[in-house]
Amino acid sequence: MPSQRRALVLGGTGMLAGCVEVLTSEGWYVVSPSRRRPLDTHGAVWVQADWAQPDELAERTRIALGGEADLLVAWVRGSFRVPVLRAVSPLLKADCPVVEVHGSASANPLQGCPEPVLSGHPTQQVVLGFRRNAGRTRWLTHRETADGVMAGVRRALDGRQPAVHQVGEFRPWTALH
Repeated sequence: MPSQRRALVLGGTGMLAGCVEVLTSEGWYVVSPSRRRPLDTHGAVWVQADWAQPDELAERTRIALGGEADLLVAWVRGSFRVPVLRAVSPLLKADCPVVEVHGSASANPLQGCPEPVLSGHPTQQVVLGFRRNAGRTRWLTHRETADGVMAGVRRALDGRQPAVHQVGEFRPWTALH
């Protein structure tokens, strides 16, 4: 079993792949469950699992983790968010920080964010928005997403007070008026 710190990254094979890459490069043992095997695991352990089956996801992840997680980074959307996070909750150390990632469609610091699902864990929330470029707007790049989420991870690992952190802007249309 790994002796280094353990991280569970939900959504780590998509837009959070950059976070997985950073964590593994810093010596973390990272487990990232998903339906499809990514082309590059960035040194993480991939677990085949589906958000639609949260208990099975948690059991497969428990086996792969080989112990309690020291960090949870989660971008779980829609109706899967609550059941998946509750299912993996027993896999976390009692003081495990959580970083929940939200897209601008599901959360917005201007209009409010959903309450953290795992209220017993210190939770940093990262909300992803847009960038302006030459009078136009665009989605965040994978690198901008990873950098913004990793800033939330750093705040979580530093033990900072739970907060909502914005990456990008949420009213891109104001530049056009």
